[in-house]
Amino acid sequence: MNALCQSHGRILIVTEESIECSFALGLAGRLQRDNFNFFDAPIQIVGSVDTPAIPLNSSLESELLPNSLKVKSVIELLLNY
Repeated sequence: MNALCQSHGRILIVTEESIECSFALGLAGRLQRDNFNFFDAPIQIVGSVDTPAIPLNSSLESELLPNSLKVKSVIELLLNY
């Protein structure tokens, strides 16, 4: 992972879990700690909205979870940083 960070300079982590207190947040912290001097932009994480459970309603679920539009907007942010 460190070699990828150092060669690309930009990292996007996508997860279905909430960002707060998550594995993705811990991973981002470790990558930031080990590769800080190589990054061209801050690490970005796209995850679900911080809620206690995923709703059973399909329209609410699609709003809660990461989707292609959310990922696309963060990718554009990273590329234009």
